[in-house]
Amino acid sequence: MLTAIACIVVGLVLLLWSANRFVEGAAASAHHFGMPALLIGMVVVGFGTSAPEMLVSGLSSYQGNPGIALGNAYGSNITNIALILGLTAVLAPITVHSRILRRELPILLIVSLLAVIQLWDGTITTLEAGVLIGVFALVMIWTVYQGMSDARDNLSNEFEQELGGNTLPLRRALFWLFFGLLLLIVSSRILVWGAVEISIALGVSDLVIGLTIIAAGTSLPELASSVIAARKGEHDIALGNVLGSNLFNTLAVVGIAGLINPIEVGPEVLQRDVLVMVALTLSLFVVGYGFRRPGRINRAEGTLLLLAYCAYTVMLIATAINH
Repeated sequence: MLTAIACIVVGLVLLLWSANRFVEGAAASAHHFGMPALLIGMVVVGFGTSAPEMLVSGLSSYQGNPGIALGNAYGSNITNIALILGLTAVLAPITVHSRILRRELPILLIVSLLAVIQLWDGTITTLEAGVLIGVFALVMIWTVYQGMSDARDNLSNEFEQELGGNTLPLRRALFWLFFGLLLLIVSSRILVWGAVEISIALGVSDLVIGLTIIAAGTSLPELASSVIAARKGEHDIALGNVLGSNLFNTLAVVGIAGLINPIEVGPEVLQRDVLVMVALTLSLFVVGYGFRRPGRINRAEGTLLLLAYCAYTVMLIATAINH
């Protein structure tokens, strides 16, 4: 048990550190090769911050632990909206100026509803996983198109400011790109092993472990980047981190896990976890889209999101104790 706890702690620390180095190397490499700042921020950095979820869920599915795979993906989405955006808005209310993000909000809602449809029969088949990857590819193509055609968007300006000071030499950038990815893989294996051992020792499902410890841990890069961005007045980056991560999680992370092994899920995933995820996504759409004015997540709404996260976590713990 102590060894498993140590593996989770070490795995998470190494996972987060290597993810940061991987993102830094990837962003600097793309910058050296002339990639526009908006695309670096939305695609390269978005992929990098979701790399922990992808590797952890993919490895879990390969090892026959689908609960960790799904729990990590959907739990990270819940954590991103309720905990990260909630805490960020309490510290610094978020105003949404970016037209690109306003277009992404309904897409995220539709993608979340797609998850409901696929889980209705309790299985994510290889075909359904392929559909998720296909939709993910279309969303990425759309993102690239938006980035190229709307270069004056407020989000682009914020990414220009963030990436303008990146002076990492190309050779060092490539080193951290590949070495960071290698460390991500190693730390993911350590983390998954520890999570499986703890779920066995405590007698709780690997789904609950994935929804709580693993989801919160792999969401820490988004937490750090969103809070820092909001404190610097870069509100669109703060929200963009969460929207991009949730799209990656729902489509790519679950899709990759499902392609590796079809995923059988219990009814509680749809009736509890995905329902909470969709409700939070809908609330984010309502307050973030803005309709006739810029969207805004104020401190009161941030507090409600934090309370929702606390209530959901308490419900998961109560469920685990009762079983």
